[in-house]
Amino acid sequence: MRVPNNLLYTEDHEWILVDGDEVTIGITEYAQGELGDIVMVETQDVGLVFEKGDSLGTIEAVKATADVYAPVSGEILEVNPALDDDPQVINNDPFETGWIYRVKISAPAELDDLMSPDDYDEQIAD
Repeated sequence: MRVPNNLLYTEDHEWILVDGDEVTIGITEYAQGELGDIVMVETQDVGLVFEKGDSLGTIEAVKATADVYAPVSGEILEVNPALDDDPQVINNDPFETGWIYRVKISAPAELDDLMSPDDYDEQIAD
């Protein structure tokens, strides 16, 4: 199971790539594997302002449906347009082309609450 070293993680299996005051958010390889074949991704709209822990949409798969939770507070800048036509891009490449949101962070200190790659790797190993 890949756990890239350049990302931060949540206990709910979201990953976060930090780029200054913006982050990219997606779900991990572990999460997509647990869900199975993804058939639909329901997302929120660009411009939505949200708080850490809010649901940012749902991922519907053959096996289950899961919420995507906000790992930090912020505003949605972009939603991955590829998800409309091919939601399985998350199954095929969860860390690159399968990203879900680009977000402007409103509370950078919240990044300190996220898990390191080593901590996340330990969590999914259990």
